[in-house]
Amino acid sequence: MWALLLLPLLAAASEVTTEHVTARLVAERDRIAPGTSVDLALVLDIQPGWHTYWRNPGDSGESPRIDWTLPDGVTASEIRWPHPELIRVGPLANYGYSGRALHLVSLAVPPDWPAGTPVPIRAEAHWLVCEEHCIPESGILDLTLETAGTPGPMDPEVADLFDVARSSLPEGEVLGARVVEGDGGLGLSVPLAENPQLPVRGAVSVWFFAGSWGLIEHAADQPWRIGGNRLEMDLTPGAMAATADPEGVLVVAGPDGGSRAFSLVAERGSPPVSTGSTGGEGLSLPVALVFALLGGLILNLMPCVFPVLAIKALSLTSGQDEGAGRRALHGLAYTGGVLLFFGLLGALLLALRAGGAAVGWGFQLQSPSFVALMADLFLVIGLSLAGVVTLGARLMALGGGRTGSGLAGAFGTGALAALVAAPCTAPFMGAALGYALTLDWSEAMTVILVLGLGLALPFLVLTLVPALARRLPRPGPWMEILKQGLAFPMFAAAAWLLWVLSVQTGPQGLALGLTAMLLLAFGLWVRERTLLGSSRLRRGGAATALVGLVAALWLGVSTEGLETSAVRSGADADEGRMSLIAEPYSAGRLAEIRAEGRPVLVNMTAAWCITCLVNERVALVTAATAELFDAHGVVYLKGDWTNRDPSITRYLAGFGRTGVPLYVYYAPGREPRVLPQILTPGIVRDVVAGSAEPIPSH
Repeated sequence: MWALLLLPLLAAASEVTTEHVTARLVAERDRIAPGTSVDLALVLDIQPGWHTYWRNPGDSGESPRIDWTLPDGVTASEIRWPHPELIRVGPLANYGYSGRALHLVSLAVPPDWPAGTPVPIRAEAHWLVCEEHCIPESGILDLTLETAGTPGPMDPEVADLFDVARSSLPEGEVLGARVVEGDGGLGLSVPLAENPQLPVRGAVSVWFFAGSWGLIEHAADQPWRIGGNRLEMDLTPGAMAATADPEGVLVVAGPDGGSRAFSLVAERGSPPVSTGSTGGEGLSLPVALVFALLGGLILNLMPCVFPVLAIKALSLTSGQDEGAGRRALHGLAYTGGVLLFFGLLGALLLALRAGGAAVGWGFQLQSPSFVALMADLFLVIGLSLAGVVTLGARLMALGGGRTGSGLAGAFGTGALAALVAAPCTAPFMGAALGYALTLDWSEAMTVILVLGLGLALPFLVLTLVPALARRLPRPGPWMEILKQGLAFPMFAAAAWLLWVLSVQTGPQGLALGLTAMLLLAFGLWVRERTLLGSSRLRRGGAATALVGLVAALWLGVSTEGLETSAVRSGADADEGRMSLIAEPYSAGRLAEIRAEGRPVLVNMTAAWCITCLVNERVALVTAATAELFDAHGVVYLKGDWTNRDPSITRYLAGFGRTGVPLYVYYAPGREPRVLPQILTPGIVRDVVAGSAEPIPSH
C-alpha cells in the first residue's frame, strides 16, 4: 500500500541537473511483469571538458555509486560498466567517461508482486566530476514502473540509448590470459588461438584497463605485439602489482575508429612453454606454410589414413594404359577433391570460431550423426570393393576403379582421403594450424589449403611424373583380388567408427548405427539381385535401396539427439590391463596436483583419433610406464575430446593447438613440456625420469 501512497510524489522518469552534470534514470520498458526483470540506465550527460569515472578511476577520482530504495523483494544488480577511455591529466591518467556515461542496472521484480501494482524506485546517485579540479555531486532520481501480466514494449524513445549502452559493454571473456613478472616489468600474454573473437590483427591500438588499483601504472605506455599465436603487452607495474587482482578490460580499436571491449581475468605465472615438439610460438606465415606442407605429407603415413592409402595405390596402378595427359588430369582431380574438402572444412571451422564456438580441428567427428554416416559410407565402399554391390562407374572409382572410370571418381577419392585424414594431427601440423587460427581469414585459409596440398602431393607427383608411373606394377588379374581384399580395411574402418559412436552415445546410439547399416546393406543387396530382372523388379529393387538409404540417413541423424555417454575415464579404459590408472582431466584437478608439488602428465585424446589410441597402447598403457609413473609419483590425467568439451578446447588452444593428441608433462617447479605427437616408451621414460627423482620405496 505504501507504494500507492508514494505514487503522487513520483514521476515517470526524473532528472537532476547540477553545475556540470545532468543525471537521468531511464527504464527500457514502462511496464514490467512480476517474476521478470528490466534494464535501467543511469545516464550522466557531462559538461564539455569534464569527466566522471570508471569502476577503477585510475590515478585519482572516485567511481559513481547508486544507493537504492526499493520495495521488499525488488532487487537491483550491480552496475554494468561500459568500457572506459584513458583521460590523461598531466603525468597521470584516469579511467573514465566524457560527454555521456551510461550505467546499466538490471531491476528484478519478484513473482509474487501483485500485477497492476506500480513499482516505485528511488536511486540516490553519487558521482565525482573533474576537470583540473574535482567536485562531488549527487542527485535523487525517482521512477515508477507499471506492472501487468505481460511486460510492456520497449520504449522507442530510449531504444537507441540502450543500444549504445550495450555496445560499450565488454562483449565476452578473454580466455587463457597470463600476467608474467620479470625484468622489472609486467607482461600480459593472451593466446589468440583460444580467443578468435579478438580483432587484434589490423588493430590501431590495444589497451588494457586494469580493474584493480595499483596493478599497473595507468599513464604508462603499453607496447603490444603479436608473437606467434599470442598477443603480448608490456605493462609497467603499479604500487600493488604483486597483490592486486590481475583483471580488467581489454579494449581493441580498429581502423574504422570503433572500439570493442572484452573482460579479462588473468592468471599469474609464465605462458605455457612447448618443448619436445614444435609449437606455434614465434612462427611467421612462411614458416607456418612450410610446416603445413610437411604436416600434410606426414599425414599420409598416419594410421587414420591407412584405409584410403590402399585405395589410392590401386587407383594409381589401374590407369597405366592411359596417356600421360589423362593421368595428370586424374591427379589434378584428386588434388581438387582434397583441397575442396579442406577448404570447406576450414571455412566452417573459422566461421564457428568467429561466432565464439569452442571447436578445433577434427570437430566434425565430435558429432555422433557425422560418425554414424561415415560408418555407413565405409560400409558401402567395402561392399562395392568386395563385389557384393555395383554402384556405377563414378562411385566405383572411389573403390579403386580405373582412371578412365571418370575424373569425378578421382575427385571423390581425394575428398574421401581428406574426410578421413582431417581429424588427425601430424607433426608440424598442430603448430601450423594453431598459428593459422590467429591470422585473418585469407591467410588462415591459405595455411589450411597448403595442408591439404601436402596430403595430395605424393599422389599428384606420381601422376605428373611419367618415370615414376612406369615403376608401378602392371595391371593384371591380381587387381581384382587386391580390390576385393581392400574391402576389409573399409569394414574395419566402419567397425572403428561404430565403436566411436558407442563411446559418444552409449548402447542406444550403437543400436541405431547397426540398424542403419543393416537396412542400408539389405537395400543395396535387393537392388543388386534385381538388376537383371524385369523393369518392374528393377524398379522395386531401386525403391528398396532408396528406402534403405533414407532409413539409414534418418537413423544416423537421430543419434545426434541422444545424450552423450559418460566420458571415458582413464581408469575404465586402462584398469584391468595395466596398473596405470588415469583420472579425468579438469583444470581444477590439474591446479590442485601442481599445488601439491606432484608431477603430472596430461593426455588429451579422443576415441576417433587413431593416432591417440596407438600412442596409448604403445607408450602409455604398458606395464613399464605404469611402473615408471609409480616410481616417480606421476599423476596421469586424461582429457577425452570425443564429444565437444570447451574446457579441453581452451586447454589445447593454450598450447597453440587445435586438435588432439596433445601430451603435456608438468614437473614440480618447472615449465610444462609438450611431448611429441608420436610417442615411444623411450620418450616418456626420458621426460619423466629426466625431470624428477624417484620416490623411495617403503
